Amino acid sequence: MIVLQTSLGEGAADVKAALADWPARFSKLWAKDKSLWTGADEDKWLGWLDIVAREQGDLPSLEAFAEKVKGLSNVVLIGMGGSSLGSEVLAQSFGRQAGWPDFHAIDSTSPDQIGALEAKLDLERTLFLVASKSGSTLEPNILKDYFHAQVKARVGEAKAGSHFAAITDPGSSMEKEAKQKGFANLFYGEPTIGGRYSVLSRFGLVPAAAMGLDVARLLQAASQMVTRCKSASPLDANPGAVLGLALGVLATKHGRDKITISASPTLVSVGGWLEQLIAESTGKIGKGLIPVDLEPLAAPSYYGKDRIFVHVGLAGEAEPSALAALEQAGQPVIRIVLQDVYELGGLFFMSEIAVAVAGAVLGINPFDQPDVEASKVKSRELTDEYERSGKLPAGEPVRRFDGIALYADARNAKILEGCNTLADCLRAHFAQAVAGDYVGLLAYIEQSKLHAAQLQTMRTKLRDVLKVATCAEFGPRFLHSTGQAYKGGPNTGIFLTLNTDPVHDLDIPGRKISFGVVQQAQAIGDFAVLNDRGRRALRLHFDDLESGLKVLGAALDKALA
Repeated sequence: MIVLQTSLGEGAADVKAALADWPARFSKLWAKDKSLWTGADEDKWLGWLDIVAREQGDLPSLEAFAEKVKGLSNVVLIGMGGSSLGSEVLAQSFGRQAGWPDFHAIDSTSPDQIGALEAKLDLERTLFLVASKSGSTLEPNILKDYFHAQVKARVGEAKAGSHFAAITDPGSSMEKEAKQKGFANLFYGEPTIGGRYSVLSRFGLVPAAAMGLDVARLLQAASQMVTRCKSASPLDANPGAVLGLALGVLATKHGRDKITISASPTLVSVGGWLEQLIAESTGKIGKGLIPVDLEPLAAPSYYGKDRIFVHVGLAGEAEPSALAALEQAGQPVIRIVLQDVYELGGLFFMSEIAVAVAGAVLGINPFDQPDVEASKVKSRELTDEYERSGKLPAGEPVRRFDGIALYADARNAKILEGCNTLADCLRAHFAQAVAGDYVGLLAYIEQSKLHAAQLQTMRTKLRDVLKVATCAEFGPRFLHSTGQAYKGGPNTGIFLTLNTDPVHDLDIPGRKISFGVVQQAQAIGDFAVLNDRGRRALRLHFDDLESGLKVLGAALDKALA
């Protein structure tokens, strides 16, 4: 059974008072009463509350599918945000199961990253799972089109569809295409469940079955948590309610809105799923919780009073030594301990309840994502312009350095007056940071181990010198996740967008745009929306990525010295 332990410091008394005051309000959640939140359309998005029991009643279809894929060499999940992040957690936490296909998830428009994945695949023995609730999301569609063309070139048009399966909502364009092209399987999502709450529906369970996991056991762990999270009496025995009230109350009453996530080595990927659930659910109308994933824990002196530390641990794996020191220093620390990896099913459900409760405390609708659509619209405008003119309207940089172009809108450019070097510009930009701010490094580049390590080095330096929270994200995946909070949440972020031209571009079948053009359009479009929202943001375009990252790292060291 999952164990939840809280040490809430100065906020303990307020959370205790909220637990005493909340039982009647909590009952509204299970009654699917939208008045718990804003009274908008929240009641239309609560199908996740009873999805576990429904999925337990339909296990045979998943078992039959698992047997079909067992002899394949690879399964590739094509999806974005909630359609892929939960499955990625399962794949990385459990590892490859003996006798089952190697599982991959692709949620990038980086042609270098797509090409690197393709090189690993035996296309004739690979199944592509295309996951998209609406069926209209750009990234899954162009990835599907690309890999379908590659498979068709190998096995012919008549057999290509048998290498694909779809997970989508009834009536979507994806459903129509799956039927037209003869996909091997078609699984339906639940229309009353939004993407980030869908991991315990077909969107998470079909990939789990394809990995060779015991789906029944995963659902049983979730079912046990459903039972624990239903009770409002006593509410302090309800782990979802306790966690949600702790997050919401500490944010609203104590300004602790940076949810700093750490995890046991086996569960380290959990933060990527929690990031989306927390940020996309709560970050809107100027409010929100900012998740901070993969930032290394440090001594108490490096932190202000805007943090909550949440550690997701696996029994038998040691927690970071810094956690106890933070607790002793009075920082709020929440420990969630799983007894085995299958209790991820319970963690998923508990977290969904917690974020729904926290959203009620914040006074927002935790089931919409208004600012995600803004970036989609802007990127679509740019790609449409490219198809008309053959050019992306990137604008003119305000500074040029050796191999690096720096872009800023008029308001942010004023901060750079008198700056003659990249280090000068970075110093002026990050000098705006005050207590309670955070820094976001938004990299529209290949998500490789090397690039991740380079971003980690930069963010750690920024955290240590500025004493603010840091986020390091790869685009476009974060657009469907933390991007909502960066644009719609509190205006406390200081952003640096990074992008480059691909080393090897890839064409998209049936379109004039390539993957490289799409990734460029997403970087430019996202940056434009940050500017529209009055964010403190700069964009760097590297002529050569590898040398550019080294120059940036050296300039950042100099700027922060």
